[in-house]
Amino acid sequence: MQAALQRALGRRGMEVFSCTDGRQALAQWTDTQPDVVVLDLSLPGMDGLQVLEQARLRGLATPVLILTARGTVGDRIMGLNTGADDYLPKPFDLDELEARLRALGRRRAATALPLENDAGAQIVGELRYEKDSGAIYHRDQVLELTPRELALLQALIAKPGHAVSKERLFELVFPGEADVQYEAVEVVVYRLRKKLAQTGVTLVTLRGLGYLLKVDA
Repeated sequence: MQAALQRALGRRGMEVFSCTDGRQALAQWTDTQPDVVVLDLSLPGMDGLQVLEQARLRGLATPVLILTARGTVGDRIMGLNTGADDYLPKPFDLDELEARLRALGRRRAATALPLENDAGAQIVGELRYEKDSGAIYHRDQVLELTPRELALLQALIAKPGHAVSKERLFELVFPGEADVQYEAVEVVVYRLRKKLAQTGVTLVTLRGLGYLLKVDA
């Protein structure tokens, strides 16, 4: 079925990467950053729910459609609670699968990925980063940020939905400042998180991985 599905989606204009076990799937997901993931729950080595859980812990925000023969309500709820975006039980109609995948792709393009307009601005949700001026706007209002808050937000806005390590943020926010404590990043994060309240974008902490921007659903 995997090979047949890859051929069918390929004929419909999609570039498809397939994996034969859960560990390979997680590695492929991390390396290629696909637009959408179709995930079977019954995978050898590491099952689909474990793959999904690990991916979310790594800050991978790719939309996920679970495709499985497990059709009970409990399995569906478990998958959605783990971080899936949609669920399609087997057997399924190929046209419906394609429609759902394209819908997930459009949703990611609209809300999760940074966009660049003709003026060279990056857009994440309701935030807009004007590269020429260096200012970041919420709708039409400039966000009042300190230079360190601005540097941190600029680093995160370039990778929405993906974690930026604390080490990298420290380098960008406190360049060449050897006398600054490493934990000072947390203070800047705390202040910036408060300023992002009500903007529709949340600054999320991922233990052991760093920080990321997430567009609120």
